[in-house]
Amino acid sequence: MQLKLTDSKLPFAPLLLIAPFFLWGTAMVAMKGVMPHTTPLFVAFVRLVPAGVLVLLAAAFMGKKQPQGWKAWLWISLFALVDGTLFQGFLAEGLAKTDAGLGSVMIDSQPLAVAILCLWLFQEKIGFWGWLGLVIGVIGISLIGLPDGWILGLFSPEGAQVSGGIEQFFEGGEWLMLLAALSMAVGTVLVRWVCRYVDPIVATGWHMILGGLPLLALSAATESEQFVNIDFSGWMALGYSTVFGSAIAYGLFFYFASSGSLTSLSSLTFLTPIFALLFGNLFLGEVLNSLQSMGVGLTLVSIYLINQRDTLAEKLGKGRHGEANSEEKVQLLESSELKKVEFPVKLRATELESEV
Repeated sequence: MQLKLTDSKLPFAPLLLIAPFFLWGTAMVAMKGVMPHTTPLFVAFVRLVPAGVLVLLAAAFMGKKQPQGWKAWLWISLFALVDGTLFQGFLAEGLAKTDAGLGSVMIDSQPLAVAILCLWLFQEKIGFWGWLGLVIGVIGISLIGLPDGWILGLFSPEGAQVSGGIEQFFEGGEWLMLLAALSMAVGTVLVRWVCRYVDPIVATGWHMILGGLPLLALSAATESEQFVNIDFSGWMALGYSTVFGSAIAYGLFFYFASSGSLTSLSSLTFLTPIFALLFGNLFLGEVLNSLQSMGVGLTLVSIYLINQRDTLAEKLGKGRHGEANSEEKVQLLESSELKKVEFPVKLRATELESEV
C-alpha cells in the first residue's frame, strides 16, 4: 500500500506530506546554529515540551478527545519514552558533535528498520523495487555520513584506513545519530498501536510533554548555564525548531503515519538530509565532497523507487502480460493460417477421389 494523497482530506496534501521533512531538515540547521551557546539536553527539552503544549491546544481547538483509560496512557507513555526522550536525547547529544546535514543523514537511516518492522508486524508489502530502493538509500546516506577514510579503505587491501574510520566514527556523534534513528523507527511503528486508543494529534502532543520532562530533569542534574549565553537570534532559532520543527512537523507526520503506509512515509525521511545539507551549506558553510554529492543522488533515486514500487511492479507485470498476450496472438494467427491452408488441400483430395 502506498500513500494515497488523493484520498486525503487535507488541502495541498502533497506539500503537507513533504513539509515535515523540510521542517525537520531546517530545524536541524537552526539547532546546530544555537548549540555552541547552550547544552544538548536543554535544547531537546525546549524542542519538545512547548511544542507539545501547542499541539494539545490545536487539538482542543479542533475538538479532539483526550486519552481515556489506562491503556491509552500506557501506550502514550511508551511512545513518549521511545520517540520523545530517547530520540530527542540521542539527537541533541549527537548533533553537538556532528554537522547538521551529516547528523540528519545518519538519523534518516531509519526507513530500513521501519520496513523490516512493518514487514514483520503488519505484513506490509515491500517487493523487489522497495528493497532495491531501501538498499540504495542506505548506500546513499552512508556515502554522505560515514568517514571518507572508512569508505575508501573498504577498497584497499590494507585495513588501516578502515580502523581509523571506525575510531573517528565513535569519537563523533554519528553513532548517537544511529541510536536516534532506531528510536525514531520504533516510535513510528508504535504509533499504529497508540492510535487505536487515542487521536494521533492528541497522542503527539502528550508524547512530547511526557518525553520532554525526563530531558529537563537530566539537563538540570548534569548540565549548567543552559540558557545564559543564548542571544536573540538563538532564541529565534529555538523557537523555529519548537514550533515548526516539532509541533507542526510531528503533527503532520504522525497524522499520515496513522493512516498510510509506514514504509512509504518513512522513506520520505530521506528528504530531510537533502534539506539539511542545502540549508547547512547556505547558513553554516557546510560543504559536500564528491562522495557526499554522489550519496545525495542515490538518496533521491531511493525515494523514487520506494514510493513508486507498486507502480513499477504493476508496469513490469503488464509488460510481461503484454508479451505473453502477443505470443498467444502470434500462435493463434499461425494456427488459423495453417487451418486455412489445410482446408483447400483436403478439398482437392476429396475431388480427386470422386473423379477416380
